[in-house]
Amino acid sequence: MTDSTYPATGGFTGTTEAASFIPEIWSDEIIAAYKSNLVQANLVKKMSMVGKKGDTIYIPTPTRGDAHAKTQNGAVTVQGNAEATTTVLVDKHYEYSKLIEDLADIQALSSMRQFYTSDAGYALGKQVDSDLFQLGLDFGDSNGADWVHSNSYFVDASNGLSAYAIDTVVAADVVTDAAFRGLIKLMDDQDVPMDNRSWTIPPSVRQTLMGIDRYVSSDFVSGQPVSNGLIGNLYGVDIYVSSNVPIIETASDNSAGGAVRGSIFQHKDTSVLVEQSGIRSQTQYKQEWLGDLFTADTIYGVKNVRPESGFVLAVNT
Repeated sequence: MTDSTYPATGGFTGTTEAASFIPEIWSDEIIAAYKSNLVQANLVKKMSMVGKKGDTIYIPTPTRGDAHAKTQNGAVTVQGNAEATTTVLVDKHYEYSKLIEDLADIQALSSMRQFYTSDAGYALGKQVDSDLFQLGLDFGDSNGADWVHSNSYFVDASNGLSAYAIDTVVAADVVTDAAFRGLIKLMDDQDVPMDNRSWTIPPSVRQTLMGIDRYVSSDFVSGQPVSNGLIGNLYGVDIYVSSNVPIIETASDNSAGGAVRGSIFQHKDTSVLVEQSGIRSQTQYKQEWLGDLFTADTIYGVKNVRPESGFVLAVNT
């Protein structure tokens, strides 16, 4: 510690003395930006693996039991199931790095740090959400090969909710209230709990919904600011909008219309996000480059737990 009495100048606190505080500021800003840009990650079950070794986690996935009538003077019916487990590989490691040269650090505005931390949080948050969106490939009876499976649908302008296939969606196939109610019935038929249901849509579908009277009523729109993509609730389902909803068919692949996106209708228990290392930031001065190397990264894994409870609705972009 260097002390001095004014007007002596031996007690300044500069970047060297305050170095231990600087990474904390970066980390806090990155985490805030990361959380504010997550949509899908907030709609699935989260499990923490922080501080634990290993690259695999096993989640018990028991089947539902049945109620049996009890006969007088008779024994109870003992149910025995060979319960399954869901294996989640924690195999995703993504990073965001910048080498900030001394010249730039000296001459740039202080807002440079805020931009990079916000950009890092956005990039990593978007990557996590993208991996969760891709789980839609494994809904229903799919093996992850493509978006055509038993739980994939589109809105046929002539016939209503129909099974999705390549080259089927045209410009006239827009989302309707009847189609949305049809999706809800499909989930009801799978005996999925009524709570914690969500539908994540691209901006194009939001535009369509804004043209349906009941979707802009006070029952649907709370009047509060949009939070993490949440734009309303209808029939007990939270509606989220995200520009990150995946393109499942490009315009060149879909000769019948244009590009097609896969909106996701799911329950919170449909998928799981396992975080082994949350967002962290590190800085290191690189003398050979005369600059600070700044890196933010995260380690996680994603997997469907109840694929039967997730549905894809193919929509126009």
